[in-house]
Amino acid sequence: MEGIVKVEGYAPVVNQSVPIIEAVEAFLSECDIRANSKNVYRRGLLYFFRWVESTGRTISDLTRADIITFKDSLLATHSNLSVAGYLVALRRFYEWCEGNKLYPNIAKGIKSPKRKNAYLKEHLRENQIHDLLKHYEGNLRDFAIVNLLLRTGLRTIEVVRANVEDITFKGGQRILRVWGKGRDDKDTFVVLTDKAYAPIRAYLDTRKSATLKEPLFISTSNRNLCGRLTTRTISKICKEGLCAIGLDAHEYTAHSLRHTTAVMLLKHGTLSDVQSVLRHASPVTSQIYTKSIEEELRLANPSEMKLDGIF
Repeated sequence: MEGIVKVEGYAPVVNQSVPIIEAVEAFLSECDIRANSKNVYRRGLLYFFRWVESTGRTISDLTRADIITFKDSLLATHSNLSVAGYLVALRRFYEWCEGNKLYPNIAKGIKSPKRKNAYLKEHLRENQIHDLLKHYEGNLRDFAIVNLLLRTGLRTIEVVRANVEDITFKGGQRILRVWGKGRDDKDTFVVLTDKAYAPIRAYLDTRKSATLKEPLFISTSNRNLCGRLTTRTISKICKEGLCAIGLDAHEYTAHSLRHTTAVMLLKHGTLSDVQSVLRHASPVTSQIYTKSIEEELRLANPSEMKLDGIF
């Protein structure tokens, strides 16, 4: 077909006087964002242009109504968070296109769907935390991982990125340096209390020859023996334990452990504690977890029960 640009790994998209692929790459080259973010934008934009072609539309004739139709199609199959990511890429791309006199800014003012002001993942109650940790007794590595997640609120990717050398001291406290989400380096930390550190030490004692540069936790699988764990593996470890203690609903995942850390800190501390431990940039993010406590209190003493004494 005349006017088609083929890119390895992607379906072809319609060509214009400035091929759309070239426009996308030129746009990305001028974005002052991390490489990973550029890849996210690239995937989102190419997904959109494949949708344009699959629906029989022409790039040069697209209107604001087409962007809204695309948004509606995404909402039917994607989470609000994912849809928001696609729309951010589109808004920035078309703003750039208008500035370079390539295409009008048809995405201007297109709103992202609202993110729900609560987490969909469930947190564990105190007795469930005890049961979960008890489940891993005898497995030094997995116990150390789950115990660390619960006591620090680390994300799975942050555990994956940790090396042995990241355990150090700061201001008289033992800490674990953390390469956080959206960061370019290990520029933050969590405090390792004695109860958080002891299982890690017991696990590392089984790796007498481990060097400081090695991953803090390593794989035992034949395909990746002694290699760095993946987030998928850690998620699988957590899910297996959760299912074993009867928490097999889809609301219980590895992220439930971070959620649990936040809720326990709120119940026995302050909002500031949550922001500090979970390393939130804004207290507004930390406040989201208060919804879980409100729900727990409501379920513990439902007002509907009063009606049974009336009717």
